[in-house]
Amino acid sequence: MNQLSYLSRTVIARQYVRGTPLAFPSSFVYSLPKPYELSVQVLLEQTKENQMASNRIGRINEEIQRELSSLLRNLKDPRVQGLLSITLVETTPDLRFAKVYVSVLDKSDVTGVLKGLKSSAGYLRRELGRALTLRYTPEIVFQLDDSIDKGTHILKLLNDLEKK
Repeated sequence: MNQLSYLSRTVIARQYVRGTPLAFPSSFVYSLPKPYELSVQVLLEQTKENQMASNRIGRINEEIQRELSSLLRNLKDPRVQGLLSITLVETTPDLRFAKVYVSVLDKSDVTGVLKGLKSSAGYLRRELGRALTLRYTPEIVFQLDDSIDKGTHILKLLNDLEKK
């Protein structure tokens, strides 16, 4: 077999493994010729490791979200006032960076809130490092989350359709 068919079979197997990492049929592995069977088994082991790592990252994200929400209540920056909530935390696999999505109820002062959060990121990182037992405390990057606004807009459109 030529190199192109090997690569295409590997790509197909990789997509198949990523689509269903737990329910990978063993008959698919044994129906492949020997070189393909080995590459599929290697891909299976990699997805199991990635799945375990993603579970850990998910737990760390939840813990960061919980700690940051409690720390934001005690923040003394006057720009960070009003009702704001942390909707999502995404941490890189190496735990160096954490992207924190923040939803603000008062839309008139969103830029001020984000500037206040950015200026207090060092303090929040230090306090987060004290609360969590991680080798690296991730650098915090705040981003505005407008998914709640989009959801209310879609709900409003659906309600308008029902009225018609």
